[in-house]
Amino acid sequence: MEKPGQTASLKRLPAYLAYLQIHRKQGVRHISSTRIAEDMRMNPVQVRKDLAAASSAGRPKLGFPVDTLIGDIEKLLGFQSPKDAFLVGAGHLGRALLRCAQFEEYGLSVLAAFDTDEGIIGTEIEGRPTFPLAKLPDLARRMGVRIGILAVPETAAQAACDCLVQGGIRAIWSFAVTPLKVPDGVIIKTENLAASLAALSLEVRGTLETSPPGPSPGEDGLPYCHVP
Repeated sequence: MEKPGQTASLKRLPAYLAYLQIHRKQGVRHISSTRIAEDMRMNPVQVRKDLAAASSAGRPKLGFPVDTLIGDIEKLLGFQSPKDAFLVGAGHLGRALLRCAQFEEYGLSVLAAFDTDEGIIGTEIEGRPTFPLAKLPDLARRMGVRIGILAVPETAAQAACDCLVQGGIRAIWSFAVTPLKVPDGVIIKTENLAASLAALSLEVRGTLETSPPGPSPGEDGLPYCHVP
């Protein structure tokens, strides 16, 4: 069983990975945990512990080889092992998810979409075929797909979840903010966009209450934002 500290570390690793990928594109070959902590405004001790748990490639005064550190983090997160997935819900959110090119970078391959809308079924969305939801269990079993993405309204979430479970899906990434009932052995990760927005709003409010008032627009020497 994962300890709470290990879980928190795993949640931070994708942020490190995104940071490192940007710097690799900029030509950075070696980087220290101290610089990463400064740039990301994080506790340097925590960053050092996180990276040491992910990679043994760090060297005193030299830091980590960026390529090696990226590879070690991707391996730990499982990104180097391609994973097939089905998406349920080909509406606006589902289409946005299908357009996300980063899925492939992280080893996730969305093979097909499923929906109950007759106007969508039979079409291709972002290069993926769209099938009736009723066909999902059989296709998932035949193709060995074990990951499902739920992008449906809350009222349809449990029924769609049941279809995924019937097909042998073992991990569900849900964007429907409603409790889902699944048998033991099925993992569910829920993305609560409203909760994230609420947390962001609280942080902004706290910052505004503790920070001194800034200059009026234009008083700091910067131009006004102008949209033609």
